[in-house]
Amino acid sequence: MIVCHCRGTSDREIRRAVRNGAATLPEVARACGAGSACGGCVEAVHEVMASERGAFEPHRLDIELARAR
Repeated sequence: MIVCHCRGTSDREIRRAVRNGAATLPEVARACGAGSACGGCVEAVHEVMASERGAFEPHRLDIELARAR
């Protein structure tokens, strides 16, 4: 499923980035591009990251930073 429409990034790519060590939104953005453009997908990216880690842990600072763009 496409999560970031700006970059065309799928949930699989986000999950792969997390498995390869990305732990924050900026790290995921560097690894696969998700969340690095308009910010509209930030909450969905965090949900996929948390799901891959096994627990929902929203990163409020990342969400606020993305909305400030």
